[in-house]
Amino acid sequence: MKKWGIILIMAVLFGWAAYDFVSKEKGQIQEQVTENGEMVAENSATEKAAVGLEKGQQAPDFTLQTLSGEETSLSDYRGKKVMINFWATWCPPCRAEMPDMQKFSEKEDIQILAVNLTETESSVKGVQDFADEFGLTFPILLDKDDSVANKYEINPVPTSIFVNEEGKISSVMLGVMNYDRMVQRLEEM
Repeated sequence: MKKWGIILIMAVLFGWAAYDFVSKEKGQIQEQVTENGEMVAENSATEKAAVGLEKGQQAPDFTLQTLSGEETSLSDYRGKKVMINFWATWCPPCRAEMPDMQKFSEKEDIQILAVNLTETESSVKGVQDFADEFGLTFPILLDKDDSVANKYEINPVPTSIFVNEEGKISSVMLGVMNYDRMVQRLEEM
């Protein structure tokens, strides 16, 4: 029995040492030679953020069609601050925040991408009528099969995701937002 305990402890210690060695090696600074012969330091631990839904992670890219029939991707807006808002016409809180979203898009330096959960709508015409009623000028994207809403694990609507210029998630807001909260989230980016 003692023999197995010692073997188990040795295996754990060996595993820990191997993990520690690999972790430190990944974080070391490596030097690379450019075409001009210059030495450049590069930290391999900070190469690229993982794609995910948590703050600091790269926002998952997507491509959807707009109400006008054009295709738009999140990656088209790299270099700009973006607010992705998931919404539906039948949602009272979504209806309540739309005037503030329009004001926010007009007054602040941010791109709004309003992703409509089109599969839950009675018709695309109803979405167009809604956009016309509120005078919405930002892109309305049609998530016809809920693929983007599923990718972003959206529940409930509205949900807003703020993405910084590098394409990383800055914050996620569940529920209705007013203009002041939108500005606050923008300032925190």
